[in-house]
Amino acid sequence: MQCTIKDLSFRLCSLEQSMRESNLEINGIPEHKSENLVNTVLQLGNVIDHPINEEDILKATRVMKFNKESDRPRSVIVKLKSPLCRDSVIAAVTKFNKKNAKDKLSSHHLGISGARVPVFVAEHLIPSSKTLHAAARKKSKELNYKFVWVRNGRIYVRKDESCKAILIRDMDSLHLIT
Repeated sequence: MQCTIKDLSFRLCSLEQSMRESNLEINGIPEHKSENLVNTVLQLGNVIDHPINEEDILKATRVMKFNKESDRPRSVIVKLKSPLCRDSVIAAVTKFNKKNAKDKLSSHHLGISGARVPVFVAEHLIPSSKTLHAAARKKSKELNYKFVWVRNGRIYVRKDESCKAILIRDMDSLHLIT
């Protein structure tokens, strides 16, 4: 019975994550009453030198906070036309941040006035995967792992360039980070 519940839970999470396969989650964009999120996403594409067409954006909206006590602005979820489109935007943001290590993507790059706030672009994960990703990052940092990343909703860690990637499936998998 316990195995069946765990299996069903895993299958439900997989299904829920697959429904988000074309979504980006953008964190750090300050909220304004008259904001136009589609224009902000188009501006993001221009800044990272990866133009995004308006037709590529199926929907852009703010969502409820994951942590209600946080004073951070609500996340922006962008549904793009395909997972390939999503992946190319994430790759372009990563390239931009590596190229501009001292001036990584921020609210100023997007033309938003006020304090300069870092902007983060990633895959849109389900809540349980966000929690798992945070736990994997924490443990990896404690054990001096160089790499933690998400690819197609799956969380991976790697000690360094010479080591194999480790897939972190669930909280029980965290023991693999040694």
